[in-house]
Amino acid sequence: MSDTDIPKHDVIMIGAGPASLSAAIYTTRENIDTVLFERGVPGGLAAITDWVDNYPGFPEGIAGLTLADNLQKQAERFGATIEYGEVTKITDEGEYKRLETSSGPMLARAVLIATGSDYKKIGIPGEKEYYARGVHYCATCDGPFYRDKKLVVIGGGNSAVQEAIFLTKFASHIDLLVRSKIKASEILQDDLKKIVESGKITVHLGVAPLEIVAGEDRLVNKVIAQRGEEKIDFDTDGVFIFIGLLPNSQFLVNSPIELDKIGFVITDEHLQTAMPGVFAAGDVRSGATMQIASASGEGATSALMIREYLEGPKQ
Repeated sequence: MSDTDIPKHDVIMIGAGPASLSAAIYTTRENIDTVLFERGVPGGLAAITDWVDNYPGFPEGIAGLTLADNLQKQAERFGATIEYGEVTKITDEGEYKRLETSSGPMLARAVLIATGSDYKKIGIPGEKEYYARGVHYCATCDGPFYRDKKLVVIGGGNSAVQEAIFLTKFASHIDLLVRSKIKASEILQDDLKKIVESGKITVHLGVAPLEIVAGEDRLVNKVIAQRGEEKIDFDTDGVFIFIGLLPNSQFLVNSPIELDKIGFVITDEHLQTAMPGVFAAGDVRSGATMQIASASGEGATSALMIREYLEGPKQ
């Protein structure tokens, strides 16, 4: 394929979560040709969040899927186009950035990386095999399925403690498995202590999960763990894993775009990466707050920065 045959756009946004959908609302309203490239479901993690209570403008809260759908419809109303596939590489060719995608090469004058993040996995047997059949990463999404059931929660940071406390609304009892020690904030630890005293949560320190086991019905019924030399079985109806998030930035490894030690994209104060004309916003960006509202705000900011970039230096 010659360069003249490669599709060209003003802006290609990689990912179609709250950051890029918000950015697309701004760019398309100014008649900037905008394409969003999404490998999964528009809306990102917001789309699989059961209920969002902290997004401004919705005093009673809003379903995550509804919020994602509304953002998509609004962006598309102004002319944004969503294409489905995966971007594997970005190179700088001067005026245009070349993107290698599962649909073939594409060119863009500016690029927004807004691929978000994904739940970090433990990597033990049974975790992948029984996903959605007893293994979960979203308490608000799947917690209500476990009313009056026993649960195991794995993790010791803020998210694990916060979500374990949330799950007490449904579960009859929760075993919280912590590999070393509780690392949550003091406020969350105080809240956890009160619930432990009530008997709803039992904390197990120094416990490393080894395997997630299912019964004959292929539904999870046990977690095998180890503490020192001792192996322990935890009977359970479900497992929720909260050990952090990983950025969806694997396609940028060994590229000129700089990543921090975890893999989040490093930007300057204008949300521009080390590659001129390539910007980043939302949960994939180093320093992001991992909130839907801030991702949308960064999306709006990145759109304004992209517009300035496309207009070129002011004379």
